[in-house]
Amino acid sequence: MPPTFVTRKAVLQSLYTLPVVASSAAVPSSGGAVNFRYLGTAGWEISDHTTIILVDPYVSRINGPPPPGLPPYKGLGDSRRVYGWDDVPTPDTVAVDAHISRATLIAVTHAHYDHILDVPDIALKTQALVIGHESTQNILRAYNVPEQQLLTVRGGEDYDFGLFSIKVIPSIHSALDHKHYYSSAQAPAGLHAPLTLRQMHREGGTLAFLIRLSGHEILVFGSMNYIEREIEGLEPDVVIVGAGSSRKEIYEYSGRLMRSLRFPKLVLPTHWDNFLAPFAVSQQPQITALQSFVREIKAASPDTMVPLPQYFATVRLG
Repeated sequence: MPPTFVTRKAVLQSLYTLPVVASSAAVPSSGGAVNFRYLGTAGWEISDHTTIILVDPYVSRINGPPPPGLPPYKGLGDSRRVYGWDDVPTPDTVAVDAHISRATLIAVTHAHYDHILDVPDIALKTQALVIGHESTQNILRAYNVPEQQLLTVRGGEDYDFGLFSIKVIPSIHSALDHKHYYSSAQAPAGLHAPLTLRQMHREGGTLAFLIRLSGHEILVFGSMNYIEREIEGLEPDVVIVGAGSSRKEIYEYSGRLMRSLRFPKLVLPTHWDNFLAPFAVSQQPQITALQSFVREIKAASPDTMVPLPQYFATVRLG
């Protein structure tokens, strides 16, 4: 889907109406063109004319266990299988093939099923490098992803890949279940596919990524949390920010983030939708809930643009 070029005024107006799906947008910039395509949940495709970076690509949208503290999904007329923790999930390879064909690198923020379920299939299909912590890589090893594709990190690494670079930033998971969520779980070495949801839902710690591409710096989070000291001094052009309701458990979440990052030009909300529902189901309740996130960002950083991406449409920077 080609991007629709709109004025800054039109983008800002969309923030206050928040339609069910916002138009694709082009944001002026002095760097080269970089495209952002929202894959749903915390998934993104970030690309220029040569490089395609996927972050937490997950398009299978299975009806799996809900996040801690939330009820199961029971959509009217939904005939999909309901998966429990001890079930082996079946990825939707038709959806993967329809929406993802190429990748240079896949970055995985943490090993929960709504972030990693589709990664083995995508990695094998595209032969992309995969950067993630040990828990992530042990899950990929279980699915026979070749070792030469796996870059295991812990946070603090800053890797140069020629046409782009990535700084791995230690981060922290969302404060789910009214701050009661805590996980020290790691996926162990020696797993063998197929894995149950319980086996592949092993957080292993959470990472963020600073991507430098075509003259831009892009900071990507996969959860509604961050470690302030790890991001102070960064000045990204674009920040992909966890915008789900669990952000409200964090003290002055949006304001501290905007000030620490020196008021970025563009914020793209992520992990705000109901990822248990199929793509065709309306996300209007979640879109309505996003109004408070937009207000938080605009209160802290009035000049920051916060367009709401449409699934699989493109927001273009530059």
